[in-house]
Amino acid sequence: MSLSTFADIISLSNDEISEAIIETENQLFNLRFKQATRQPFKLHEIKNAKRRLAQLKTLLTSRLQNLEQS
Repeated sequence: MSLSTFADIISLSNDEISEAIIETENQLFNLRFKQATRQPFKLHEIKNAKRRLAQLKTLLTSRLQNLEQS
């Protein structure tokens, strides 16, 4: 997975963001599993997955808060 910019994430709909959150959580789980079982993987992938997950959750939360305020 290539590291996307925050501008690319903003263009997604709420449903697409929710799907991306689930996908990223699964990817992060698999990376942590590889780390625990000492399988080869690139360490920076964990950092990138955590960052993407934080971006997705932040955007979804801010959108939901804006809907509640409206």
